[in-house]
Formats: sequence, structure tokens, C-alpha cells
Amino acid sequence: MTTRRNFLSSTAKGTVAAALGGLSVGACTGTQPPSTAKSIPLALSTWPFGTKANDEAWKIMAAGGNALDAVEAGVKVIEAAPENSSVGYGGLPDRDGRVTLDACIMNAAGDAGSVSCIEHIMHPISVARRVMEETPHVMLVGDGALQFALEEGFKKENLLTEKSRKAWEEWKLQAQYEPVINAELHDTIGMITIDAAGDIAGACTTSGLAFKMHGRVGDSPVIGAGMYVDNEVGGAAATGMGELVLKTLGSFLIVELMRRGMSPRKACEEAIARIVHKQKDYKKMQVGYIATNKAGDVGAYSLQPGFSYALYQNDENKVVEVNSYL
Repeated sequence: MTTRRNFLSSTAKGTVAAALGGLSVGACTGTQPPSTAKSIPLALSTWPFGTKANDEAWKIMAAGGNALDAVEAGVKVIEAAPENSSVGYGGLPDRDGRVTLDACIMNAAGDAGSVSCIEHIMHPISVARRVMEETPHVMLVGDGALQFALEEGFKKENLLTEKSRKAWEEWKLQAQYEPVINAELHDTIGMITIDAAGDIAGACTTSGLAFKMHGRVGDSPVIGAGMYVDNEVGGAAATGMGELVLKTLGSFLIVELMRRGMSPRKACEEAIARIVHKQKDYKKMQVGYIATNKAGDVGAYSLQPGFSYALYQNDENKVVEVNSYL
């Protein structure tokens, strides 16, 4: 497990507050260089398991497919993976033993769809796409989202694996709940794709915090929080403690900062600075952001060490350790 680094001194915190006026926060202390490859198509995902999502997305785009089909297909791979305990099938349940899922999707035209607190559906991202394409709404929740999914032909399934059930049973012995996100390989998959035509799409999907209160919703299904794309600018996605992202609308902020001319990495850095400046409880929590502009420049930044992302670009699918953090 990665050891958490010490946080900023009280003097440095003054610098964090100044970041909102345009100053940078933190230092790039590692090996994450600015992107020099400005090529598309590309697939960008949070965490090393995102390489599997990237592979699937790349197949579609390499065959001439579009970014929206690619991003949906990519995250579906992770939704269906029982070994991943924070997304989809195999996700750890809430404190009542119920696996509830959140997901959102967005296309190049600015259309968006979302489902929240949906149960029994293997691929909430696909339900979110149906919401976007088949309804006048953006978000459906809970029983209404499930009803819509079943009406659209999705199959009702048990998503609680034996492994996750046992973890829940063990948790109930003490039933201690502390909403702290670790920095290491945890949580949401957020994904951005840009196809050969230069069009962008984004997706975000998760089972949320383990043993959360039933009905809790994080940032993942919220457009502008867990994910946001703009075909004129680029896109961004978040992972980590959803409450911190929700309170600062980090993905939307990053895209708007890129619109003003910031690089993806710098925009991610400023979004983290906003959390530090505005949210007092950030020290035990992790948030990581990924972003790309329309030229294919990629960047990331996080509150704590341990964050990494997967990038498929220039015929290479690789994991990049993010050594830029507070």
C-alpha cells in the first residue's frame, strides 16, 4: 500500500488559496511529462484496469467506429468484471447488502444520460445511453431507472457475488463506517474517447462507496461532476470521494479551464486546488482527475499519491503513474 505523503504546511495552504487566482498548487515531483503526442483517436481511463476498457474502445475506433460506441463498450468491460469490487457486477454493496449502481454518458453533441441508485442491471452505462437517446430526460433514479431498463429489454440479474457478500457479512460484525477513500486502485472508472473524426464522448460508472447508506449517490452519474465533455474543448473525468467532486463540479471546471487555454494537467491541478481551498475534510480522502483536450494532449492530477490512469494513443495502451499531486 502506498504511504500517504504529508500534506501542505500552514504556510503552503496560503498558496493553495491563492491558486484560485491563477497560481499553481503543488509541484510535479515525478515522471509524468507533458504530452507531446497530439494524435487521435485516443482512449483515456482512470486506473490501470482501464487498459481493458481502452482495448475494447480502441477496437471500435480502429475499425472506423465512433467515440460514443467506443466509450460505452469500453466501460462495459469493467462493469461486467466480478473481480472489480467498485464497479458493476461484484461491486461491494451498501450497508443493507444492496448493490446500487450509478452511471452517466455524454456525446459530442452535448446530449447526456444518467442513472442513479439502480439495482439488478449489469450495464447501467447502457441504460444511461437509452435515457439519453430515448427519453426527454437526463437522469432516472432508483426504481424508476430499473423500471425503464426492464421496459427497454434489459435483464434483471443478481449482482452481489459471493465474494462481495462475504465482505459485507464481515463488515456487519463491527458495522463501522468511515467514508474515507484510499489512494490505491479504487473506485470509479471514468473514460474519455476521441475518435478519428475528432468527436469526443465520455462515460463514468461505479457501484460507489462500499457499505454506504442506502440511497447515497456520489459524483459518478452527475454531468459536470464525475464526467464532462465538450466537443469544442475536450473532456474530463473524476475518481475518488464523490462528495468532494460534487461540491466543486470538478469535471466541468476542468473543461472550462481548458477552454480558457489551460493545459489538461494544469486544469486538473487547479480543480484539485479548488477542493483544498473549499473543502475542510479532504486530508483523508483521494480525488483524481484525468483530462484531454481536442488535440490529444492528456493530463492528470490528484490529492494524494497512488493515482494512475490508462491511455491508448499512437497504437500503444499504457498505464501512466500520476506523480503530480499535493
